[in-house]
Formats: sequence, structure tokens, C-alpha cells
Amino acid sequence: MTPRKPPGVRITVDGTPVTGRPGQTIAAILIAAGHHSWRRGPSGSPRGVFCGIGVCFDCLVTVNGTRDVRACLRRAGDGDAITTQPRTKGAP
Repeated sequence: MTPRKPPGVRITVDGTPVTGRPGQTIAAILIAAGHHSWRRGPSGSPRGVFCGIGVCFDCLVTVNGTRDVRACLRRAGDGDAITTQPRTKGAP
């Protein structure tokens, strides 16, 4: 008997459907989908996962309308709508 594969977690990233594994963080799903940076720092340099433990705040995204969510700490939920955050004046 072949073991059953658990269903994937379906999210959207800037409107594009992406699938991950149950229990994965948003950052892990983004990296697996080929997204290595998803916002810009004050100098305009690309930002994504740096520390991976929530200390540096480089991986901020908007999740279901809530801004400044640390992608490395938040587990993805089925149906989550992720929006990348372009750099705005005074943003971290």
C-alpha cells in the first residue's frame, strides 16, 4: 500500500497561486517557489529571509491584509493571500 500524501497548502503570492506543504512557513514556500527576495530595504536593496528566526524583520509580507508579518515565523494556511511589500518611505 502506498502511503497517502497529505494535501498541499494553497496560497497566493501577489495573486499568483503557489502550493506548499502543511506546516511550512510562508518564507519556506516562497523560497521553494523561487522567490528569494520580496521587498526592498531603505537603500533599495532586496530583502527576504536573512536570520530565519524572526529577529531581523527582513522577511516582512502582508498576509490577508495584515501588514508587517514575519514570513519566517508565520505558518502558511490554506487560502492565505500573501502580498509582497514594496519599499515605502520610512519603512523598516
